[in-house]
Amino acid sequence: MPTLRQLATEALSHLPERGQTTIMVDENARAILRSWMQAARTGSPPKPVQAAPPETPLTAAAAPASSAAPVLQTVEEKLAWLKERALTWRAARALGTLRDTMVFATGSPHARLMLVGEAPGYEEELQQEPFVGPAGQKLTQILRAMGLSRSEVYISNICKFRPSLGPQQHTANRAPSDEEIAACLPIIQAEIRAIRPAIILCLGGTAARGLLGNASSVASQRGRWFDCQGIPTRVTYHPSYLLRNDTITARRAVWEDMLAIMEKLAMNITAKQRRYFT
Repeated sequence: MPTLRQLATEALSHLPERGQTTIMVDENARAILRSWMQAARTGSPPKPVQAAPPETPLTAAAAPASSAAPVLQTVEEKLAWLKERALTWRAARALGTLRDTMVFATGSPHARLMLVGEAPGYEEELQQEPFVGPAGQKLTQILRAMGLSRSEVYISNICKFRPSLGPQQHTANRAPSDEEIAACLPIIQAEIRAIRPAIILCLGGTAARGLLGNASSVASQRGRWFDCQGIPTRVTYHPSYLLRNDTITARRAVWEDMLAIMEKLAMNITAKQRRYFT
């Protein structure tokens, strides 16, 4: 049976999905909950909390009317709320290393397959949609070979803002740092909880590092199933890797991962699809 601490931390973790950012508690409860949440994130036992001096209880009448956030019912409502929050996400803005334009996600909120990349690039920032540049075109080709369209899957990124290289950046891009990944991670985690896809596909090592906490090479991670929030998760090469390494070996490796996903989703796989790169 779950403990009170486990139930409380689980409930607090899911508050953003319902559009709630604050709860009214006294100082003692605040200290206890903070200790429990820190312990849940680090996996360490909660630190003992010293009781605060008694104070006048906060009644419901004393709470500001704006503290009552609307309850979000549908996936669309949850994603719209998350998109609005991401626009001014304090943790990301405070870094000063990310550009201003937010690129959220694209595709179906009811998709069974969710694909997660690293961060927007020049073209993505320009069009405010993930995976629309050369790597995005390669991804579209891969999906088409699977018998899927972009509108049937959900495509997002670990980092919602293009990492900055300074005022003369132009079309140059870079991967997000660990600090930038950590700042944006709560958004993508909430997206996953809202959508609850059947499968998550990490496109590249940055996505795997963020969602799985695994800094190993993609080569050592691909070909296996991992767990992300209870969802089967696969790791494969980023489409940009195929643009740099357009070899039969690289294409075959990615296609093997796609076949494994198709089998997991119980999709129809034709003889032609099975014979690709053989």
